Amino acid sequence: MSLALAALSHAPSFGNVDPGGTIFAEINEALAEVRSFVEDFAPDVTVIFGPDHFNGVLYSMMPPFAIGAQAVGVGDYGTGEGPLPVDSETARELHALILAQGIDIARSERLEVDHGVMQPLEFLYGSGFTNPFVPVFVNAIGKPLTPMARIRLMGEALGRAAQQLDKRVLLVASGGLSHNPPIPEYDGSPEPVQQRLVSYSPSKEDRAAREGKIIEGIQAIADGLRSSAPLNEEWDQKLMKVFRSGALTDVDGWDNDQFIAEGGSAAHEMRSWIAAYSALSTAGDYSMVVDRYWPVKTWGAGFGITAAIPRNA
Repeated sequence: MSLALAALSHAPSFGNVDPGGTIFAEINEALAEVRSFVEDFAPDVTVIFGPDHFNGVLYSMMPPFAIGAQAVGVGDYGTGEGPLPVDSETARELHALILAQGIDIARSERLEVDHGVMQPLEFLYGSGFTNPFVPVFVNAIGKPLTPMARIRLMGEALGRAAQQLDKRVLLVASGGLSHNPPIPEYDGSPEPVQQRLVSYSPSKEDRAAREGKIIEGIQAIADGLRSSAPLNEEWDQKLMKVFRSGALTDVDGWDNDQFIAEGGSAAHEMRSWIAAYSALSTAGDYSMVVDRYWPVKTWGAGFGITAAIPRNA
């Protein structure tokens, strides 16, 4: 049994909107470094912590966390669609082991995942990958949200559970740093918006049209034709410093509203990073082997790529 970690930002703009300069080439170089790290680690199973963007997990049932024992991709932004190679036996075992530690976590036998889970997996393993994995949904936008300390505790519980497996487990975190896209809220919204947040099942044509508009909006920001709330590099580096140091109990005092005020509407995607690094920390002190960050102003987002492994590995 052993653990390793790869934490990756995701973005609809990736491959669709040129960030300018050498940034895209640098991001791809860092991704290649992480892929090499993963190949050397040779995981038996990958556990990915990721959010959803009201594509697969809706207010028909909005758990704080859920493990997918079976999963399908919704196919947004060109990511994989349909049944996925989930390691169902391991997912169910992890679910039971986490519950036994007193951490409430849901189990789904048909978890729908969007680019928040699929894009990092495809960064690592390629389109149409067959590598066995376990998806762990971490709610980031369906308010109200749990206190931040619960994310750390859930991650630690999963880390301890993973160490009870006779497997090499790669922990993957997916989430953007500071960014501020428009995100609908159920409470106080008109009924059509509320209905969309409860039951959203668009046709391929409707999904493509919606995504096209979002990409057009990002391109307009990149071209200077539309304004956007700026990313917060100082806030991004504050979070990166915590992950580098391993001082993960620092997150317990972070206020949910302040998180949004400083990092933007989608900043809570970093809950997935908190969970993954907390899981890794259960194996002892760790070392960063990849540590890259870009304040991508043309995307209106901070973008991070890291990899880490326990120092005793």
